[in-house]
Amino acid sequence: MTAIEFSTQLVNYEYALKPFAYSLTKDTAEGEDLFQDTIYRALLYRDKFQSGTNFKAWLMTIMKNIFINNYRKNAKRPTILDGSENQFLIDSMRNKVRNDGENEILKQELNGILKTISQDIAAPFLMYFNGYKYNEIAEQLNLPIGTVKSRIFLARKEMQSKLKSIGIGNSTY
Repeated sequence: MTAIEFSTQLVNYEYALKPFAYSLTKDTAEGEDLFQDTIYRALLYRDKFQSGTNFKAWLMTIMKNIFINNYRKNAKRPTILDGSENQFLIDSMRNKVRNDGENEILKQELNGILKTISQDIAAPFLMYFNGYKYNEIAEQLNLPIGTVKSRIFLARKEMQSKLKSIGIGNSTY
């Protein structure tokens, strides 16, 4: 088939290709893109067409395969849904900066409270808080394990009551 015959065939089947593209995509703009991709690929792979076969079926197969490949590619792409009024905020979370101001204030409050607690119960509590196990604390402070557990419990209770008195509610420190 010559280039002129091939181009003539393409023009003759435009009436069938456009509605088929719209039926696949259900969108006018996407259907137009699919139609154009099909024409481009048909021209690109003109040498693959075998004379004597159904030209219309060949074009529709190209279109269907392009549609399926695009669908699969889009299905793998992550979807971002944004219900905000300002659509420009979609990617605003990529460059977020962490603000630890509240945690720092709470840490300062806790350190202040620890200084007001008796050193006898604050020391085992701090060691436990820093990751020491009961038996390690007992060995270092030369105390029975039961006493260590009791002092840690008392330190927690005293800190909870002091936190409540300054307005920091149901804390489990």
